[in-house]
Amino acid sequence: MARNRKENQQQTKITQPPALFAYHVAERGEKKFWTRIGAAWDHEDGKGLTIQLDLLPATGGRIILREPNDDEQAGDNGAGA
Repeated sequence: MARNRKENQQQTKITQPPALFAYHVAERGEKKFWTRIGAAWDHEDGKGLTIQLDLLPATGGRIILREPNDDEQAGDNGAGA
């Protein structure tokens, strides 16, 4: 029974919108290419984040965490900023 409660809590956390999105930013000359690679959720106690990365950059670059913009809040999957 405890296992089912834990699974339900995990499902609840996953269905909450992320606090931040993770982007890989590659720079080529003066251009910057942003690719969304994951998301981060606040811990219930407010003392940390859980980060889920769907892709790991293999070529270096930077990983940046940003707040979702209005389009992303509405469910759009486009890269921002």
